[in-house]
Amino acid sequence: MIPSGGIFDIPSLLQSLEALQKELLAENLWETPAKAQELLKEKSNIENILQPFDSAEIKFKDIQVILELSEEEEGDVFLEDAQKDINELRIKLDEIELKTILSREEDKNNAIMTIHPGAGGTESQDWAQILLRMYTRWAERKGFHVEVVELLQGDEAGIKSATLTITGNYAYGYLKGEAGVHRLVRISPFDANKRRHTSFAAILVYPEISEDIDVEIKEDELKIDTFRASGAGGQHVNKTSSAVRLTHMPTGIIVSCQNERSQFKNKATAMKILKARLDAMKKKEQDEKLEGFKGEKKDIAWGSQIRSYTMQPYQLVKDHRTNIEIGNVDSVLDGDIERFIKEYLLMKKKEAA
Repeated sequence: MIPSGGIFDIPSLLQSLEALQKELLAENLWETPAKAQELLKEKSNIENILQPFDSAEIKFKDIQVILELSEEEEGDVFLEDAQKDINELRIKLDEIELKTILSREEDKNNAIMTIHPGAGGTESQDWAQILLRMYTRWAERKGFHVEVVELLQGDEAGIKSATLTITGNYAYGYLKGEAGVHRLVRISPFDANKRRHTSFAAILVYPEISEDIDVEIKEDELKIDTFRASGAGGQHVNKTSSAVRLTHMPTGIIVSCQNERSQFKNKATAMKILKARLDAMKKKEQDEKLEGFKGEKKDIAWGSQIRSYTMQPYQLVKDHRTNIEIGNVDSVLDGDIERFIKEYLLMKKKEAA
């Protein structure tokens, strides 16, 4: 169990880790596999919390050694290495700072993200695919695991919708501020007259809920359809009705999953996503100010965007909530969105203070 002092209570975390390690060495532990798995999960959670601190401490000691060598040599031969290590340490400290902001219980969970293009056909569908790649690249840089559980290809290019799970500590906490409408302005690659077009796509983000959270779904309220998976996935995936679509009739929520060859596995994944969305809806009703789901309230259209990505006539990405601007659009679209994430979370922390 993580101490009440939070992620900065390092001594208590180390004590908890030591106690868990002793429990895991018990000879009869695996006579109760469920308990063993729970202990392993708790141990992993604490190790993941401690890792940034350990890494920052090692980097700080490296910098001290380099600076001492530089003084002994009476020159700046080591200063370039020291500056590089200082920059890396700053990144690690920024990561620790962000985690202190993510105090809600669900912030540490994995994230479920859905991407929907707005009106505009191929233009918006292509933009939705660009966003899918952007978030995938960001997650890979963070060391997170990304799995696309549902992908509906566009008729000519891009995608009509996508659902992905992003697995990693605090994935939801980092990504919850990305929920909303994203706007792209560019010279269209699909327009023979090379005119400038504006496209929109909506991002929704939900926390993946743990299996011990009870979300009631009655069988008579659920419509289950099976169909053949489309797109990449091999002959077996495409020739059998392995894909599953769940429709929760009271709310109208529709969830599809087609990434597994097994219909049973696809149904299990779709149910997990449906439960997460129903749990999110329940929490939003209880707390209308819950920021994690603000994106759902917006239309996918002009004036509702949280961020604009302009490629022509100039290069600029602007977040309309924090007013943060970055001129390197290509870098942002390649997944370099950490500054937007950090500034949004800092803004929310100041508003809550």
